[in-house]
Amino acid sequence: MKPASFARNAFRAVCTSGAILFAALVIGSAAPASAQPKSGSASDAISAVEVSARRLESYQRGLAGTKTFGRLEFRGGMVLTSPDVRFGGFSGLIVAPDGRGILAVTDQGHWLSAEIAYNGRAPSSIEKARMGPILALNGRPLVRKRDADAEEIALFSGTLKNGVALVAFERNHRLVRHPVVDGVLGRPTGVVALPPDARRMKSNSGLEAVTVIRGGPHRGAILTLAEDFRDANDHHSGWLLGKGAPQRLAIKDIGGFALTGAAALDDGSVLLLERRFRYTEGVRMRMRLIAADELNPGRVIEGETLIQSDMSYEIDNMEAVAVHKAASGETVITLMSDDNFNKFLQRNLLLQFTLHLPGAKSTSR
Repeated sequence: MKPASFARNAFRAVCTSGAILFAALVIGSAAPASAQPKSGSASDAISAVEVSARRLESYQRGLAGTKTFGRLEFRGGMVLTSPDVRFGGFSGLIVAPDGRGILAVTDQGHWLSAEIAYNGRAPSSIEKARMGPILALNGRPLVRKRDADAEEIALFSGTLKNGVALVAFERNHRLVRHPVVDGVLGRPTGVVALPPDARRMKSNSGLEAVTVIRGGPHRGAILTLAEDFRDANDHHSGWLLGKGAPQRLAIKDIGGFALTGAAALDDGSVLLLERRFRYTEGVRMRMRLIAADELNPGRVIEGETLIQSDMSYEIDNMEAVAVHKAASGETVITLMSDDNFNKFLQRNLLLQFTLHLPGAKSTSR
């Protein structure tokens, strides 16, 4: 998330072009401080949250009948709103294997636990929503913004009923282990050591994409990627952690996108979510699929571009991605956006796609 001054500059830059005013402000515009949820306040208790959902029938604006975008098939989406001041800024997401339970984190230091309800294959509403504070090692809610800026969550082991999650923070860069019990993110039990060169990540461009590799030669390793931390060859940087010494990775930059999320597939491949903002074009989103045998140190990793979307599609500041298997066996991708707590100009979106993998039997309808 960019500082509020970015929003003011964006407004000045495009005020002569009203057609793209929303586009210029959609990324990085922070709400005034008075509108931001404050960690350590009375709201820092676990409580039920009212969430309203407006369904999205199409992904490309004005083309309701178009469902297929390359290897992706749009299943449906929702625009989510809530009167709760904590609701927004979603930057990391876990989806349970049944596709219903979710656990998300916000960049203001809170978590959301809920269930997705479906109308057929399409997500239709959010049920049983609760929010609470992300806790520090001392068991207290995170207070300072530099400590509370959670940008990713990944399931390390177990389930959302009884498991362990990893939460990545930027500004004060760290990767923290939290127990998860009945969907509640508990008091952390420790941190994952980061490699020394990770200390050079910029304050607001740290770890944004974290996932645990599920298969292939790196099964069990933690993949960590920075939002925008370049090596000497201008490649994005990341590391494989947890299996011996950290292994440095180089991700090819394509068009100046930032890395905002990652999700592992069962075969060891990884989905990479990316975002780009320009004054003249607004926000764009891209997803790449990195095959298991490409995810290796010593090479420049590029992957396959699955989709790239501009503001003629139903996107916003897309930062969270998760994967689960539907009862039909289909691989389902869920995306969420970070609205920067800017309720007037941005949206909290939840989108779902089917990823059609080679050799997989399609059950679309």
